[in-house]
Amino acid sequence: MKKKVFVFFPDGVGLRNFAFTEFKNIGEQKGFNITYWNNTVFSLKDNLDYNEVKIEDHTSHPLLSIYSRARKRAELNVSRDKFNDDVYPTYKFPFNYKGIKNSLKSLYTKYLIGLYSSEKGIVKLRQKINKLERSTTKYSYCKAQLEKHKPNLVFCTTQRATQSISALLAAKDLGIPTVAFVYSWDNVPKAMQVVETDYYCVWSDLMKEQVLQYYPFIKEKQVFVTGTPQFEPHYDIALKQTKEAFFNDYNLDINKKYICYSGDDETTSPLDQYYLEDLANAVRSLNVEGRNLGIIYRKCPVDFTPRYNAIIEANKDIIEVLDPIWKQVGKQWNQVLPTKEDFKMLYNVCEHSEFVTNVCSSTVFDFVAHNKPCIYYNYEQPQLKKGIRDIGQNYKYVHFRSMPSKNAAVFCEDKNHLKVLVRQILDGELSNVKDCEKWYEIVAGKTPTKSSENIWNVIKSLV
Repeated sequence: MKKKVFVFFPDGVGLRNFAFTEFKNIGEQKGFNITYWNNTVFSLKDNLDYNEVKIEDHTSHPLLSIYSRARKRAELNVSRDKFNDDVYPTYKFPFNYKGIKNSLKSLYTKYLIGLYSSEKGIVKLRQKINKLERSTTKYSYCKAQLEKHKPNLVFCTTQRATQSISALLAAKDLGIPTVAFVYSWDNVPKAMQVVETDYYCVWSDLMKEQVLQYYPFIKEKQVFVTGTPQFEPHYDIALKQTKEAFFNDYNLDINKKYICYSGDDETTSPLDQYYLEDLANAVRSLNVEGRNLGIIYRKCPVDFTPRYNAIIEANKDIIEVLDPIWKQVGKQWNQVLPTKEDFKMLYNVCEHSEFVTNVCSSTVFDFVAHNKPCIYYNYEQPQLKKGIRDIGQNYKYVHFRSMPSKNAAVFCEDKNHLKVLVRQILDGELSNVKDCEKWYEIVAGKTPTKSSENIWNVIKSLV
């Protein structure tokens, strides 16, 4: 009899990795009966004809957001003291004191942080969160669904969603094995391990080491290195278009060489539009010298701001906008959901651009999978003022310490150097690809084409 696996989507961020890749097909080929346990507004049944069980009760405990925020800050405080490292406070978002309600929430959160900022305190805080979530109607609702469908295992597609806590507790209380996938390359040091499951799948040896380092209550035998399905589409040559076909689809000039500008969200890079303007100025100057260059601007899918519009309009002879093919189904960042069609677009943007530029994005790895370089901007903009976050902070984060050398990316440290760097890359005199391939292996593991298969092999060993 086929083993039944619930692939659990607490929010939409896992869709890209686990609904639109070959993940499901590989699991079925290995003999699993796969049902998507769906807490999102995206219908997998209607859109993809997948078996799904919808979670309609989205109740969380009224105190969950307060306790979760306290848990995160307490963990960051412990990391700061344990590792004697001031990077951890920079992961914190400021408290909100606008209005009486927000002020009271912030004061109570600070009280909890003071009470629980120790390793033992964090365990108690997690136990308290679990107790709160077990008291919700969602917990009972999810427990009833599990009792009805009787899965042999629940695989949670992200470890960072508070919406998953009650559902996973219900599974654990019924004795159903639970596995969580650590979603992003920067999540572990940032205290984004919201859930506690029986097992964890991580990208790399580095990420496994971090999980054990930051969470002493997790044992080595609970963590499996699998890689991430995030980059698997870059090795699917069925997605590849000819340059002529791709340029024709998006009205690009076949005679131009294009540089991709990959936009960032407003939190990471609040002055991101000015780096796009700097690139446009560099391209315009090079074109005066006889080049024929253009820019493909691909925005961050969860950026709804109009901040780029004026710069795009002023440089419309140079900048072509290729928006990611994502669907907005709500106002929250995790309610902007990817589509399968976007894999093809991203593949061909990487394949047919000369290189990519951005602020500290993981698109460096998307492009290195196509042997394309990356420029990281690392200089202040003159528009920087008090209250606006400096992008230089990003490169000090723990996940950037995984770089085998600073040559793993081309860093532009001065606006006046950008034109020269662009020219050198175009002329083949400068590239980060060789060192970035080493970085890619450190971050994403040694088998980027086998990640889905590796995860199913872990699941098979557990059931």
